[in-house]
Amino acid sequence: MRAALAILLVLKTASTAVAADCTQERAIYGDEAGLYTLTFQPVDAETSAASHRFSVKVKDSAVMLDGYVMTTEPVARPQGMLFFNCPDGDATGADLAACTVWQDILYGTSAGKIVALPAQGQAALTELLLPGFAPSLQASSAWGKDKLTVTPPDVLALKGCAS
Repeated sequence: MRAALAILLVLKTASTAVAADCTQERAIYGDEAGLYTLTFQPVDAETSAASHRFSVKVKDSAVMLDGYVMTTEPVARPQGMLFFNCPDGDATGADLAACTVWQDILYGTSAGKIVALPAQGQAALTELLLPGFAPSLQASSAWGKDKLTVTPPDVLALKGCAS
């Protein structure tokens, strides 16, 4: 039991150290089983309506999910949206609804507290919380035969930092 607690403490400390050295737009998150990887990419804040961009890849699958974060109004909160096979170019609201896999506020943990996703340039969260991710994915066009069949967790831990 003590050995298991010591290992958890080392892993948590290592994750915290990575977060201190990594900005949110370069953060890479994953689940304990190594099935899901969520990777942030920088956006040009002056030309993009999105505050963040990210992608989700599933091990042993060709499916790639594209995500964006936009700030809600009138209360500023980071609204995450994840898409699968959206049409290129101009898309109607119905097109976007059909290809939306998940949409909710992105939360995470920092210093043991639940917080909103930080802005680009700020230290990465140690954990990322995607509320309702699993049921939304299972009800989406990305789920099923020859697509995704492994249920994701709603919490992903910081695994690394892109260069």
